[in-house]
Amino acid sequence: MEPRWDWKSGEGLLGVDDPVDWDAAFERGESHLGTAAIGLAFNCPLEEASPRIVRATRLPDVAQRGFAFTAVGTAARLNGALTPELYAVLQAEGLVGTAEDAIRDTLTFVPFRDLPPWFKRRKVVTRVRNKVVGWWLRSEDAVGDAWRSLRSRRS
Repeated sequence: MEPRWDWKSGEGLLGVDDPVDWDAAFERGESHLGTAAIGLAFNCPLEEASPRIVRATRLPDVAQRGFAFTAVGTAARLNGALTPELYAVLQAEGLVGTAEDAIRDTLTFVPFRDLPPWFKRRKVVTRVRNKVVGWWLRSEDAVGDAWRSLRSRRS
């Protein structure tokens, strides 16, 4: 049976649904493996897709690594969970860089009780920071409104 995707052009790789095909392409050194990892995140159980996504996050091509981290975020969105290996990859990559969106997706779509401790701390810090920034912006708006009001009364 002829595959529905083209490893050379990348066409159709979001439909990759067989981890064995991804493994074979990895062994052949095909390009677009990060794109295909997104397909695995969409079409395979998390436990089957996870080891391939982890390998894709270590690809030499920066763009394909970015797609692999997109696959991590996609897995978090679709499953509401990640495997310990995927959490470890996110922790190793850190909040800045290619993993930033995947970490934000994980914090959004994985329940707090299911997060590892370092992710729980990140979520608390993020919430506190967002709250303080919100207060700052609201106070800045209030001061600006008061200043404009005073200036308009003088005129």
